[in-house]
Amino acid sequence: MMRIAVTGSTGRMGQTIIKAIKQNNSVELGAILDKGDDLKNVLAQFDVLIDFTSPQATLSYLEVCQDSGKSMVIGTTGFNDDELQSINNVAQNIPIVFAPNMSVGINLSLKLLEMIALVIGEKSDIEIVEAHHRHKIDAPSGTALKMGEVVANALGRDLSKCAVYGREGIDKPRDRKTIGFSTIRGGDVVGEHTVSFFMEGERVELTHKASSRLTFANGAVRAACWLENKGAGLYSMQDVLDL
Repeated sequence: MMRIAVTGSTGRMGQTIIKAIKQNNSVELGAILDKGDDLKNVLAQFDVLIDFTSPQATLSYLEVCQDSGKSMVIGTTGFNDDELQSINNVAQNIPIVFAPNMSVGINLSLKLLEMIALVIGEKSDIEIVEAHHRHKIDAPSGTALKMGEVVANALGRDLSKCAVYGREGIDKPRDRKTIGFSTIRGGDVVGEHTVSFFMEGERVELTHKASSRLTFANGAVRAACWLENKGAGLYSMQDVLDL
């Protein structure tokens, strides 16, 4: 039976992942870790590590997993370009599922966004609005950025050059080649994302709303199971779901 270790075990997401593991008869909770715990002390207790913590913590766990040949599921967001490259480098040695959002619904939405962008993207003003609870630190969310990346790639654009993260004052008319992002933080919102394609006379919107963290936790456990017997490589939830 697949044995799973969970980091950030006292946090909201960590607690939810532990719950998801206990509800799944095909996996076993091998180890739990929180701040100050040493992953090296529990290497014999797990096969795959699920990590939803912080970039700095994730990279330290990543190094240990690489040295010990353990698989990882990474749901942490907020990495910079150098940190993302570090994950890519380690994936040459161990299997990793890395996704900003483990929700089945979100990953289906990413596929639909690609289709929408290909059909009407060039004729649309594209805006992405995301909302999360007041404790979320990174903005825009990793999921919003992934949505923007999918749309930009479908249109042959570079998101780093066409993204607009805020508008203020009197500047100039909106450039249709840009992709706008708006961030909302408040209360206990689990996660809401809407991508709007504004055209003359009509608007197409794709919205995903998460009401429970279990949707992300169950996706992460599904990804951990999928990694069994997989070779080294960097995989996404699109791979896990065969999308």
